[in-house]
Amino acid sequence: MNASESWLPPLGQPLLTLRAVSKSYGEKKAAHNVNLVIPRGSIYGFLGPNGAGKTTTIRSIMNIILPDSGDILLGDRPMDGSMRDRIGYLPEERGLYRKMKCRDQLAYLAELKGVPRSEALTRADQWLDRMGLGEYRQQKIDTLSKGMQQKVQFAATFISKPDLVILDEVFTGLDPLNIELLREMILEEKQNGVTIIFSTHMLAEAEKICDSICLIEGGEIIIDGTLESVRNDFPLKSVRVAWKDETQPPEDLPGVLHRELEDGHWRLTLAEGVDPQQLLPLLGAAGPLTLFSANRPSLNEIFLEAVARSRQEVKS
Repeated sequence: MNASESWLPPLGQPLLTLRAVSKSYGEKKAAHNVNLVIPRGSIYGFLGPNGAGKTTTIRSIMNIILPDSGDILLGDRPMDGSMRDRIGYLPEERGLYRKMKCRDQLAYLAELKGVPRSEALTRADQWLDRMGLGEYRQQKIDTLSKGMQQKVQFAATFISKPDLVILDEVFTGLDPLNIELLREMILEEKQNGVTIIFSTHMLAEAEKICDSICLIEGGEIIIDGTLESVRNDFPLKSVRVAWKDETQPPEDLPGVLHRELEDGHWRLTLAEGVDPQQLLPLLGAAGPLTLFSANRPSLNEIFLEAVARSRQEVKS
């Protein structure tokens, strides 16, 4: 166990805790009574529409801004400037020293976090190889493509072996192959015990890798929990169905609000409270079924419904 691990809680126990964190700018409540408990070794999705309060909360965690009230703990220690070396942060606004060579850039950023020079160079080589950039180690940053530069900054975020990493829109602008590469790296780092806050608008990606999510709207947390528990709080919204002979669903199915052909099957959107099993005999009567699947709502559907509910409550 190294020195940075001696104070860490066991895996699964709270690493980052926010207690009633609030921050206002004049009349604007950027964060209001935010409470979060993020376990060590988890990937926590941090979601919300633009202007919801995600950036303010992240900057409070990073100690870039100070909240007006509330407590932020890393392990059992109050967050302050001395804790920053334990946190890796990849902001949405990227920034590298464009005239530095890739290897020197990574080593320098590791040294700023207290890594000795020789170890920093070794880690730089290892990360460049992991990112598929080994042949570019002596290339200057400004000679690389935008995607390559993003991978260098991703490596810089993890090179100091932080305990907590905050990734803000990490996949923006990347092609599918590089998204897959970074997704694998994120999951590997989770297996190494790193705790990751994954802030994104790409809800399908959050659904693939996050253990838990929180949704912030109007500066307040309106959803917080594991993906499974969050899905259980939202009713079934649709069924997928297909017939052997490409039959179309009947026009007058009770409780079906909308029907749409998707990739060779029909998606039937249900009214609230409709039991999909009640449709099965009616669908079977139309012809031999090759597919019948009741779908839990997607994270995108949950996001839209939760935000709509929250805004309706504010209006009322």
